[in-house]
Amino acid sequence: MPTVNRSDIEDFLFQEADLLDQWRLPEWLDLFTDDAVYQVPCTDLPANASPDESLFYIADDRFRLGERVKRLMKRTAHAEFPHSKTRRMIGNVRIRSRTAETIEVGSVFTTYRTKDGNTDLFFGSATHHLVETGNSLKIRSKRCVLDSDGLRPHGRISIVL
Repeated sequence: MPTVNRSDIEDFLFQEADLLDQWRLPEWLDLFTDDAVYQVPCTDLPANASPDESLFYIADDRFRLGERVKRLMKRTAHAEFPHSKTRRMIGNVRIRSRTAETIEVGSVFTTYRTKDGNTDLFFGSATHHLVETGNSLKIRSKRCVLDSDGLRPHGRISIVL
């Protein structure tokens, strides 16, 4: 994997953000491996908390992530139909470690969500574990740790971070 550099990873993360902002969730889901996990721990948990021992806002394996995407794309997903408008900014992208199989990447994010005259701000750090498959990257795990004190005033996460 030494051929993959930070610029390649930044482009990949920017592509992921663009797919999410355009609500192209099925294409976004294709960025994940079959054994992938997607996690958002509660704001009062330490960064290294485990979903096996603590309550998480989101702790999806690949199957559950696929079901989440299907649900969010339906008209019956009242919290997100019509879809919110979102804009994501990704920064401070760093390769933290590299093994023969994965690249651990840290970044920070800001996600603005507007719907029904309200704008919500989600911000924090993300850790991606990426694998190289042929000429592309895939996400084996994504963990978004929110830096806010809580989910006030909206009290929920109805979008993908």
